[in-house]
Amino acid sequence: MAAGLLVKQHNRAHGNAPDWSSRPLSREAFAQKVVQRGAELYRDLPWRGIDDPYGVLVSEVMLQQTQVARVMRYWQRWMELFPTVDALAAADVATVLEQWQGLGYNRRALALKRTCETCSAERDGQLPRTADELMALPGIGPATAAGIVAFAYDEPSVYIETNVRSVFIHELFPDEDEVRDRALVPYVADACPDEGARAWYYALLDYGADLKARIANPSRRSAHYSRQSAFSGSRREKRSFVLKQVLAAESGASLEDLAASLDAHEREAGRPAVDRGLFESIVADLVSEGFFRREGDILKP
Repeated sequence: MAAGLLVKQHNRAHGNAPDWSSRPLSREAFAQKVVQRGAELYRDLPWRGIDDPYGVLVSEVMLQQTQVARVMRYWQRWMELFPTVDALAAADVATVLEQWQGLGYNRRALALKRTCETCSAERDGQLPRTADELMALPGIGPATAAGIVAFAYDEPSVYIETNVRSVFIHELFPDEDEVRDRALVPYVADACPDEGARAWYYALLDYGADLKARIANPSRRSAHYSRQSAFSGSRREKRSFVLKQVLAAESGASLEDLAASLDAHEREAGRPAVDRGLFESIVADLVSEGFFRREGDILKP
């Protein structure tokens, strides 16, 4: 049984159903408003309306911390190059990372590949159907698992991401700050229909995106909100630079050449050369995370 339905039934059985009377809108009024706004604001995105769990997984992972407009430029190409779980599982790491460049947070690509390797080897190339089984796979957390359940299988789930969070906070917690997800979960579970979860969450996503474009982002009143740190000059940017250099070196890149290139890159940006300890730490992290391998003083994709 889907997680959203389980939470809803558990709450009702134990008298823990959310208190809609304490909120500005009743459950029915809230649902009506979301459906109406969702119909007015519907976005025809390429990964919508599909029942391919793998395609949904790819979209959910890409959309983590990445704008929809950018993902639209990547998702279709990715699905053409790696159309199935088995295809991504069989692809080499360097090719996968090359295709991910521009989306940021490269760990997501590695986790996505590892999930596909597991499902290819152990599940005949199929993703699980339940949220708990999905969350046992690399890089799949509660929101991604709930998204797959709702969008691929059209089953109830407790799907909380930034746009969904924005709608619930804006409509049901208008005067509260530091709203925790645990306060939202009963309402999210109870509001999700037993049938039609896919369309319901599309409506929430589109309404939430519109709210964030028109008013001060309601999700900033979430206890879980954090502003993304600046990329320029950060450790994350240095990691990205090193990774790109190694991927571009077909026969491998030497540590000394990499260090010199990174120093030159930093100086061109008006920053000091990189401390050798920091450079070695970045390289060690990238090797341990599986981005490339080290053979003596040579790094290979």
